[in-house]
Amino acid sequence: MPVGSVRLHSIKKLGQDNNAYDVTDEPTSYMTMTTSPKDDQAKNKAEQPAIRIGFFQLFRFASKRDVLMMVVGTLCAVLHGSAQPLMLLVFGMLTDTFIDYDIELNELMDDRKECLNNTIRWRQNLTATTQDWTNGSSAWELFKPLQNRTCGILDIEYEMTNFAYYYVGIGIAVFMLGYFQFPCLKAPCSLDTSMGFNSRPKISLWVTSAARQVQIIRKLYFGRVMRMEIGWFDCNSVGELNTRMSDDINKINDAIADQVSIFIQRFTTFVCGFCMGFIGGWKLTLVILAASPLIGLGAGLMALSVARLTGMELQAYAKAGAVADEVLSAIRTVAAFGGELKEVERYDRNLILAQRWGIRKGLIMGFFTGYMWFIIFLCYALAFWYGSGLVLDLEYTPGTLLQVFFGVLIGAMNLGQASPCLEAFASGRGAATIIFETIDRVPEIDCMSESGYKLDRVKGDIEFHNVTFHYPARPEVKILDQLSVAVKTGETTAFVGPSGAGKSTAVQLIQRFYDPKEGMVTLDGHDIRGLNIQWLRSLIGIVEQEPVLFATTIAENIRYGRPGVSMDDIIAAAKEANAYSFIMDLPRRFETPVGEGGGQMSGGQKQRIAIARALVRNPRLLLLDMATSALDNESEATVQRALDKVRQGRTTISIAHRLSTIRNADVIVGFEHGRAVERGKHEVLMERKGVYFTLVTLQSQGDKALNEKARQMAETEEDSVSMRLSRAGSYRASLRASIRQRSRSQMSHLIPESLVPMAGELGPRAYSVSHADKTQVEEEEEEPVEPAPVARILKYNSPEWPYMLFGSFGAAVNGGVNPVYSLLFSQILATFSIQDPDKQEREINGICMFFVVVGLLSFFTQIIQGYSFSKSGELLTRRLRRLGFRAMLGQEIGWFDDHRNSPGALTTRLATDASQVQGATGSQIGMIVNSLTNIGVSLIISFYFSWKLTMVILCFLPFIALSGGFQAKMLTGFAKQDKVAMEAAGRISGEALNNIRTIAGLGKESTFVEMYNAQLDGPYHAAIQKAHVYGACYGFSQCVVFLANSASYRFGGYLVKHEGLHFSMVFRVISAIVTSGTALGRASSYTPEYAKAKISAARFFQLLDKVPKISVYSDKGEKWDNFRGDVEFIDCKFTYPTRPDMQVLNGLNVTVKPGQTLAFVGSSGCGKSTSVQLLERFYDPDQGRVLIDGHESTRVSVPFLRSKIGIVSQEPILFDCSIADNIRYGDNAREISMNDVMAAAKKAQLHSFVMALPEKYETHVGSQGSQLSRGQKQRIAIARAIIRDPKILLLDEATSALDTESEKTVQEALDKAREGRTCIVIAHRLSTIQNSDIIAVMARGFVIEKGPHDQLMALKGAYYKLVTTGAPIS
Repeated sequence: MPVGSVRLHSIKKLGQDNNAYDVTDEPTSYMTMTTSPKDDQAKNKAEQPAIRIGFFQLFRFASKRDVLMMVVGTLCAVLHGSAQPLMLLVFGMLTDTFIDYDIELNELMDDRKECLNNTIRWRQNLTATTQDWTNGSSAWELFKPLQNRTCGILDIEYEMTNFAYYYVGIGIAVFMLGYFQFPCLKAPCSLDTSMGFNSRPKISLWVTSAARQVQIIRKLYFGRVMRMEIGWFDCNSVGELNTRMSDDINKINDAIADQVSIFIQRFTTFVCGFCMGFIGGWKLTLVILAASPLIGLGAGLMALSVARLTGMELQAYAKAGAVADEVLSAIRTVAAFGGELKEVERYDRNLILAQRWGIRKGLIMGFFTGYMWFIIFLCYALAFWYGSGLVLDLEYTPGTLLQVFFGVLIGAMNLGQASPCLEAFASGRGAATIIFETIDRVPEIDCMSESGYKLDRVKGDIEFHNVTFHYPARPEVKILDQLSVAVKTGETTAFVGPSGAGKSTAVQLIQRFYDPKEGMVTLDGHDIRGLNIQWLRSLIGIVEQEPVLFATTIAENIRYGRPGVSMDDIIAAAKEANAYSFIMDLPRRFETPVGEGGGQMSGGQKQRIAIARALVRNPRLLLLDMATSALDNESEATVQRALDKVRQGRTTISIAHRLSTIRNADVIVGFEHGRAVERGKHEVLMERKGVYFTLVTLQSQGDKALNEKARQMAETEEDSVSMRLSRAGSYRASLRASIRQRSRSQMSHLIPESLVPMAGELGPRAYSVSHADKTQVEEEEEEPVEPAPVARILKYNSPEWPYMLFGSFGAAVNGGVNPVYSLLFSQILATFSIQDPDKQEREINGICMFFVVVGLLSFFTQIIQGYSFSKSGELLTRRLRRLGFRAMLGQEIGWFDDHRNSPGALTTRLATDASQVQGATGSQIGMIVNSLTNIGVSLIISFYFSWKLTMVILCFLPFIALSGGFQAKMLTGFAKQDKVAMEAAGRISGEALNNIRTIAGLGKESTFVEMYNAQLDGPYHAAIQKAHVYGACYGFSQCVVFLANSASYRFGGYLVKHEGLHFSMVFRVISAIVTSGTALGRASSYTPEYAKAKISAARFFQLLDKVPKISVYSDKGEKWDNFRGDVEFIDCKFTYPTRPDMQVLNGLNVTVKPGQTLAFVGSSGCGKSTSVQLLERFYDPDQGRVLIDGHESTRVSVPFLRSKIGIVSQEPILFDCSIADNIRYGDNAREISMNDVMAAAKKAQLHSFVMALPEKYETHVGSQGSQLSRGQKQRIAIARAIIRDPKILLLDEATSALDTESEKTVQEALDKAREGRTCIVIAHRLSTIQNSDIIAVMARGFVIEKGPHDQLMALKGAYYKLVTTGAPIS
């Protein structure tokens, strides 16, 4: 230790460094406690703005290479942005050329004029006829000198060839730039599309550098989250963190990738367009500018309101998604209490809100789009009316008019189109705010910190000095209150006390999951806050009640205990933990995968693997948090022996409710209300008659009575006929999903988890599954689905047909607007070659009025289209989500066991599939109708006016379409790769965040960070690849447009010269075809959406069409009035659908008369819980029958049967609502008054505890009841079962998670609840079942002994052995 002192801080504010100590050089007293004032985090949080990150801060992780790429990308964007206005120069010159040529033709058509010396003159010796004189005007014309017009010089074909070369040159330049750029799939609404510009580039250089930066952000974010202290996870839900890692980081990607280049390009176009306007003709520019703010305003307002409404809509959907996730995770609880329809309603309530926002969004988008088109057409009218005046006054040429007008308009449009980019920047900054703050947040307890001391010698003395503590998530509830307790080296100290007394909390403080608010915890006299945290945790081995295993092999799970441990050490640890024999009985031994969350192992097996994992660390401190409570007697005895063996020479802290396991502890500490109220050895504490004495007395009364009776019988009867049962395979306890796993505690605890084998004790046959079969199961992909017919999708949308009809009408009119524009535009150009000023003016005024009419029409039809389709689309989405959710909840429980139907997968399917179906209906229909009418009208116009020119241009369309199609294909391929890779990374992050306590305890954070980082390389390389492919495609598609222009204008020149086509027809045909081309592009961009929609719909219909084997919604089936509760299992055989090779029930025969209590006894995995699930009709037996009051269960109405059954399981699932609502959930068929709730709570010994809470019955229990202790959750579950007033009560280890005191009160409550009801009890503790009318001893899926307690003791078979010795049952 360095000279000087260590100054220790008790607490730190949020975001401070992990300076758990200051090192000074001055010699001062060794330890000084300091406390900092508590800051009001919540208040600060409320006052902070949502976006706290500047735009350029988004690029804080860019390397020099990234910066260079972005600079080059920016340069390309600027060049590409300026290409569009520069093209207008060429276009203006081209127009002037055509008009001059046309005027020359018109002049020379007058047979009084001739071309002499390249100048138009009156013919010589021309005399006026008498008629001319009488006409007056034309005769007098002869005296006017002609304007000095040239003739004979302009070779239209030659000029057009030059312009064609310009176009080709620009096309090649665009191809080069385009290689660094590639487009979105959407095409813009083009203005003068005859100029062939597409303004939606993305820049591959930007995309590449963004991919690099995003990869860094993902790695840093996950790395930082894994460093956070456990208290931080209490305040941030795991689901939210997972969402941030996917969605929020994608938003940052959008903001720093292509959107920046789009913005730069559009802004450049805006600047260049305006410069061109002011240089070319400032008068017209100012006139147009007067109207331009209206366009900008509309675009800005639209972006703002759409962003706001989208946010609201997403919020509502997120709420609905949370409901769906909670319900699907607790499907067994929902099914048991018949809450399906109630949950569908709850889900639907959240959807209504989302629907409302969605419809408003559609209306507002329609309104603003219409408004923008209206203003644009007004601008056309104004510009051509005013501009033509300037042309007549010879201030401008027609070409200048077009250059100025389109320059300014394209500039303004690009400014408007740049505003969505600002929205992307804002959402990127919003997402980055929380992500970067997390990355910058310094954890209060940094588990990966290198700082802190490592002691040379560790004795293992632990001491709590006046420790006060409350959880960060519940600061108002004090858990530890001035706790002072010492744990001596090498001793076993037992913590006992009622639930919620602070025993587990004390253990978590030793692991430094949290720091105390006051006081300190010391190891060998050193405050543990001054020690290196990884080193400290490496000294500790912990075994919890519900151990978490990771989804890998048994050997790997044990290896997590200590890196680089040899196979011999693993085997030794397994032997010490009594796990070796059952592992060797498995087909793949140590290489057996344990399944997600250890789901393929029984509770006892998981526990022993967890003990082996703790032992392989060779820990100095061993923490046992109810390490054997989830085990049956047989496993408990062996595990207890293992624990007794490994405790020697180590400092051990044991928390247990079963006092038999801690009687031999060196010191027993009694906890009450967060304080240690007594300590001493068993005998001393028994004499003191305090907390410990009460607990022991309560618990041992039952056990004593049993044991006494057994001993007496053993003494009186000499002849013992014991039923000998083969022990073979007793450890090969079924590969059944643990019924008690907290890490997966979303699952209702009756359960096989997804893909989980559940089985009884088995002979060797069951293990003969070949390896090939296994891999086949693992590799099973989602089956492909045939795309759904559109007719069926529309059928679901049929109630909205009036909306769709109106919408289609609006869309058709809107589709016709663009071709009409090309008609009017070319007509305006034609007027410029008219020589008669009055006629010219009349024509121009007429056309301008027409522009205004078209604009007004467009305004109204856009509103109709926007509102109608958003209404029909949102209603469809809500209908499908509701139907889908209802169909999911209506499936039999076996369906949820399939790994493809895990809660996460189903929630995602609801969210994505339902909204994707809109791709085949709703606004998509509008877009398609719009595009089709656009194409139709355009082709009619162009073929009518010049079929030859049309044919030439059409030759280029396949190339444009081809490049678009190729691009879409590449896009979907890359997206699929990305999705697979990101899902793999998501699985790793999900497993890590869900099991963060276990990972922290094992000090394995860095391992998971490395695994996660390795998964990110795939998407990154895919993004780089994508950039190049896109670049080539985009360059090609842009280039084709220019080549098409060059060919068509050149050919147009030929037609004008040789076939007398009027030049305005050339413009009319070209602009009509190009608008149809853009429309075709738009339509083709919907095909991926459309295809996705059909696949999503097919998946949805598959779900809706699936007929469940056990129907929840059907009223069919037998019902009867005087339900007695007579239950009989006759020769039942059963295997779980996901593991048909493992027989769970093997001919179960047992009967319970009304009002009797039947107790199932047997080791883990012998089929006890399975029989209860058959009675609930979660499953039906494969063979044999279950009779209820003489009616066969498969013929009884499911809702009727379940309404008569109440269940309390070991790990009850509570919903994220108030205590009162959780109790009311017991009976969903009626409205339940508060008095009934209180009455039920009193019966369940819950009332007094609830009344002590600040909000009483309105207290929220948190997600999965996380805010309550196990005992409290259990009593709420009992109250929920009582309020149902069931005829049959099922108790699946209902009291195993309770301490003795709570158990006694709960047991009394259960005894009271059992009166007059048929009751089936499953318990590992024999004391809880001795008073049952029938005790059935199960092994290997059938009953080997049954009868009352006395009779079975007299039989001296398995039960007798079990009671007297805790011997194996199977």
